[in-house]
Amino acid sequence: MRADKDATTADHRTRSYYMNEGKFLWIDRKGVDGRADTLLHWLRGVGDMGFSTRRFCVGSLEQDLRSVRTLQLDSTQQGNVNAVLARLEYRLTKAYFRYVAGQRFGFTNPSYLLNRLDTIEPSRYDSVKRPVRYRGLFDIPVDRVGRDFFLMAVRKVEVDSLGVFLSEVQPRSEFYRALQKRLTEVRGDKNLRAKILCNMERCRWREKDPMQNHSKYVVVNIPSMHLMAIDHHDTLSMRIGFGSLKTKTPLLTSRIKYMEVNPQWVIPRSIIDKDVAHHAGDWHYFHSRNYYVVDRKTGKPVDFSQVSFSMLRNHNYSVVQRGGKGNSLGRLIFRFDNNFSVFLHDTSSKGVFSREDRSVSHGCVRVEKPYELGVFLMHEKNQQLMDKLKYSMTADSLANRRMIVRNIKVDPQVPLYITYLTLYPMAGGRMAEYADIYGFDKVIYSALQPYL
Repeated sequence: MRADKDATTADHRTRSYYMNEGKFLWIDRKGVDGRADTLLHWLRGVGDMGFSTRRFCVGSLEQDLRSVRTLQLDSTQQGNVNAVLARLEYRLTKAYFRYVAGQRFGFTNPSYLLNRLDTIEPSRYDSVKRPVRYRGLFDIPVDRVGRDFFLMAVRKVEVDSLGVFLSEVQPRSEFYRALQKRLTEVRGDKNLRAKILCNMERCRWREKDPMQNHSKYVVVNIPSMHLMAIDHHDTLSMRIGFGSLKTKTPLLTSRIKYMEVNPQWVIPRSIIDKDVAHHAGDWHYFHSRNYYVVDRKTGKPVDFSQVSFSMLRNHNYSVVQRGGKGNSLGRLIFRFDNNFSVFLHDTSSKGVFSREDRSVSHGCVRVEKPYELGVFLMHEKNQQLMDKLKYSMTADSLANRRMIVRNIKVDPQVPLYITYLTLYPMAGGRMAEYADIYGFDKVIYSALQPYL
């Protein structure tokens, strides 16, 4: 135990168990019973998961178990009965904890991996020793392993319900099984095997509210650069624009609450500082873009003659783009609760959807077919409301006020999943393959190295 330097959560829990004088789980005065064989049966299968059996002590466990059962022991320090039984006890628990925790919760922690990936300036300790700040990129509620799980795992061994428990912790999704089958078919392609392993790991991250719980939902898959709106067997698909490498679109789950027609755009502070502030005094620049400045304390517009560079750099003032034609958010935005101020929305730059590289935004997701998505979200396809929505998205004046609609409530709210799958299940059992746009696969694959 003291010589073991492995540092996964399961390894720490194993050491903690025995350091706190946890009783033996696998051996007693009669030797080692069939529970060890049950565990070894499952551990031998880690090769089909793309992992190394050596990382789960399979070879050494088999050898020591054989030595005990055939009494092939000697008087050497490593071969006497006490040493062999001690190794068996410790390594069985270590391999067991590694396996059940990994299969049930994932062998990696996505919150730790992805929320420590991109730094926010200043990215290093400065003169006043402010800590490094990271950009949040993963906000999907997933089950996380804790002390109670390992205590339960111990009880399962004690009451001899090990086989049932090992079956229960396996990932249940059909996609996981399809990926595992594909892995056994791929031999020489190292890159594809790595991609399969990363997506298998994503399947182990059990979401608290998974897609399969719903018959109607919207999923945005960043690597495919597409949005799919699914209602039972009906599917609406469209291209998207999404966050650039510097301002990645975060992965999250939420529920779409309402649609806002002809929204105003409150310009992010980063864009004001970089692109807008130095245009202070240029009336044509602001007028041509429908920009105006607002005093955040009063909520009132500021007379343009008073707008200065220092005012634009002051956080007490905001720059807002009026809604309507030419607005950067387009004619329709889809609002949902999240911690990043990102949304799905239309765009005035329609040419982005014909581009191969559509990583163009500051984090929001631009949708190719906003009207069609709006209709999809309606619980009842009310023709009058659909007509009003279409008119409001195209009208350049308020001549027909009876046809203008501002907000449309989505009731019931529709679940939204912004996810990152570089392999994606398609109809007929096919599997689409996508580029690792943000490099998340590379990060996950590196974290899986202790098991490969």
